[in-house]
Amino acid sequence: MEKKVEVDGKTHVVKVIGGDAEFKRGRGGKKLLKIKIAAEVDGVRSEYAITFSRYARNKAEGRAYASARAPGGREADAERFTAVIKALTGIKPKMRRRSNGKIEIVCGREHLDGFARFAELADAIARWLEETDK
Repeated sequence: MEKKVEVDGKTHVVKVIGGDAEFKRGRGGKKLLKIKIAAEVDGVRSEYAITFSRYARNKAEGRAYASARAPGGREADAERFTAVIKALTGIKPKMRRRSNGKIEIVCGREHLDGFARFAELADAIARWLEETDK
């Protein structure tokens, strides 16, 4: 899939190469869903990963961090990651700058529903939602 998306007034060309989802165990044995996406954004190829968990009131939320080692640094990686998420889901994720300088990318249930439109991810997402629903 190749798509042009606009993020903060800048147009990016996103070419999604592949995707996968897997289950992991977090703190206290909590079941997590890790979505991995291989994509090329404006000619820069990267592997992106976002981990979803259940939080307050059983809310599904995904978090990821921009890499400081990526071409162009943390800011450029966060912008490319945001473009990938928007290209796949149609919705721009929230970004938070942490006090330690890290940039956290946060996705909600609406993003998870957008990811579920893709065959590679749909079964794992449906199973995770069912197994973690309280």
